Amino acid sequence: MGDLFAHLAHGFTVALSVQNILLCFVGCLLGTLIGVLPGIGPIATIAILLPMTFGFPPESALIMVAGIYYGAQYGSSTTAILMSIPGEASSTVTCLDGHEMAKRGRAGTALGIAAIGSFFAGTVATVFVAALAIPLTSVALSFGPAEYFSLMLMGLVFAAALARGSMFHALISIMVGVLLSTVGPDLMTAQLRMTFGVPQLADGFNFAILGMGLFGIGEILRNLEQSTSREVLKSTIGRLLPGREDLRRSFWPMVRGTALGGSLGILPGNGAVLGAFASYTIEKKVARNPKEFGYGAIEGVAGPESANNAGAQTSFIPLLTLGLPPNSVMAIMIGAMTIHGIVPGPQVINSNPELFWGLIASMWIGNLMLLVINLPMISIWVKLLTVPYRLLFPAIILFCCIGVYSLSGSTVDVLILAAFGLIGYTMWKFGFEPAPLLLGVVLGSRMEEALRQALIISRGDFSTFVTRPISAVLLTVTVFLILIVALPEIRKRREKIFVEEED
Repeated sequence: MGDLFAHLAHGFTVALSVQNILLCFVGCLLGTLIGVLPGIGPIATIAILLPMTFGFPPESALIMVAGIYYGAQYGSSTTAILMSIPGEASSTVTCLDGHEMAKRGRAGTALGIAAIGSFFAGTVATVFVAALAIPLTSVALSFGPAEYFSLMLMGLVFAAALARGSMFHALISIMVGVLLSTVGPDLMTAQLRMTFGVPQLADGFNFAILGMGLFGIGEILRNLEQSTSREVLKSTIGRLLPGREDLRRSFWPMVRGTALGGSLGILPGNGAVLGAFASYTIEKKVARNPKEFGYGAIEGVAGPESANNAGAQTSFIPLLTLGLPPNSVMAIMIGAMTIHGIVPGPQVINSNPELFWGLIASMWIGNLMLLVINLPMISIWVKLLTVPYRLLFPAIILFCCIGVYSLSGSTVDVLILAAFGLIGYTMWKFGFEPAPLLLGVVLGSRMEEALRQALIISRGDFSTFVTRPISAVLLTVTVFLILIVALPEIRKRREKIFVEEED
């Protein structure tokens, strides 16, 4: 315990520097802005802004990127409550009761309890991240190449099982992502593979370009096709601070939502998103009057909002301890670490403690900033909701092109950006999700490296993956998950959950 406090003290000395406080604030502010403006999302925003972080030290860059991520979780509740349009998928459930409260003149109370629940969940979840960091890192240091291959394979299967839509489509997206990760030099011989004579592909696909194309340009094309009505609530916001009765009714939903969302946030795939849906289901079952749900029950706001923010925080656990991204935002975080010359994995805690503990300490600072940003600035966010998309989207496309061109000064990279934008849009049209593809790209090269290292050590004996106990357990969990998801009853319940999410 003493070591933990010493590490946290070191982390706060890093996070409380002037530059890092400023970048944390900028990240939280941008994240809230992106969460408030539906249709863009944190993945696209982080991908677009990633080139801006190249001039900063690694810890400063990741503190800003992390602020954008959990800031978007906060900001998305504003549109969910005021417009019944979730800025983020995890706030879809908040629309059900949050918007009903707003229509009854209690918009301020709904916004206030969402902010308080998110702050409570984020603070508690950050304690979990700090407490579990050292034990999990110690376990991860005992992993060899075989264990890492099995772990990443399990992560990809989890991502497919928890992805929205068809699991078959998700598996195809992952496999395409793994194939794209093989473009560039061979890991052992440095021989170029699948570059088709294009010099700009000699180092593989630039991660920033791929992310900006799939999620930046692709999301813009997708939103231009949709004609979503954006009517902001005309009634007054009302008081923001909930009354004593509202706090009493919200306390245990916040506790349960924090525990549930924090647990599911660790799972690869859509765990953090499912936390909000699971929280809403539980609160409806334990409520004294479940008929209130869907008509303005404050528990239906407090629980899911706590769950999605707790999930956003705990998703950093597998990233920081194992180097395994549980979702597409964490995949971009791994890309950012790689760009800054940091090898993701358990060795980060020893090789770069400033980044590791500075990032954890910045989460507390960021949660406090978000509470200050969200409550007093509600009126400003409401006005931003009236900004027409026809002005917003061209500016984002221009920013993407400038950012890509600034990376290498190559017009070919801009064409690759456009190509991935069309690919992202086409995937959405045919029911494929880009997020599993991104995870496949991030983990593909690392899986290949672990696979080849394991086979070299075992002299080509594939049984090494089942004779090593940890690897065998991970593979068993992977097979068990595939069998469970394949069961007809589970498959139907899974499809029902994601149909409700899209509705």
